[in-house]
Amino acid sequence: MTHSIAVPTTSLHATAYRLWRGADPIRKVAILIGVMLVVLAIFAPLIAPFDPNAQSLISRLRPPLGFERAKEGYLLGTDELGRDVLSRSLHGLQLTLMLAGLGATLGLLFGGTLGLLAGVVGGRTEATVMAAVDTQIAVPFTLVALFLLAILGSSIEVIVLVLGLAGWEQYARIVRGEVRRLMNMPFIEAARAAGAGPLRIARHHLLPNIVSPLVVQFTLSLSNIVLLESTLSFLGLGVQPPTATLGAMVGIGRDYMPSAPWIVVAPAMMILFITFAVQILGDWLRDGADVRLRAR
Repeated sequence: MTHSIAVPTTSLHATAYRLWRGADPIRKVAILIGVMLVVLAIFAPLIAPFDPNAQSLISRLRPPLGFERAKEGYLLGTDELGRDVLSRSLHGLQLTLMLAGLGATLGLLFGGTLGLLAGVVGGRTEATVMAAVDTQIAVPFTLVALFLLAILGSSIEVIVLVLGLAGWEQYARIVRGEVRRLMNMPFIEAARAAGAGPLRIARHHLLPNIVSPLVVQFTLSLSNIVLLESTLSFLGLGVQPPTATLGAMVGIGRDYMPSAPWIVVAPAMMILFITFAVQILGDWLRDGADVRLRAR
């Protein structure tokens, strides 16, 4: 008896199935890691065995299970205050991904809008936007972030705003350059001749042709923002204790590396997995989103 494999019939499932079948082993590993991280982040409150902020000084600096002095139930050990490293890593993963996603999206919307405006309108608007872009590039953003957080504080809203400002100039440069190139194409001139206004041209002709570079930049920005948030938390200017983020856990755990390296290993590995999955999947999505590649 022969068995047939049922292929999903809906367009979304069919697309996902086709992309999975066409992915090489490294991309499949990245997909699995990315899905696993997202699932762990979403269900962190349900998966975490303990309250991430619950302290037990009697149980401080206990190693992971399998080592001497390990405490039952604490799979990855405890930190300097007796808090469960696994629970804090899961909650830290959730908050880190949320901050990075919001920051990258804000940067995309802000920088992309300015770049589109500069490319379509031109003139003084373009000169002003590009002057702001050059200014942003000239100043190391880590210093700008430290300055803003020192003045405005370290609330979640301020951190998201600061992370959103990281990399917006890259979106603006990419969009402006692509729009300027596309505006001279015959199909844009044909759309103008047919009576299409600037808004319709931007929505139906420009945006579909700049999706690919934006996807690539978004993935680069997402992984860079994860590292930036980790750096700020490492320096003590990110989300304030006792709330856990991956960078804050690494920053606090560095003082205990010689005696309790497990405090750092779990959050550091999660940061590594995030950047790996995002970079590989970003390159894959670029190939799938590029209308020029699909047309070949």
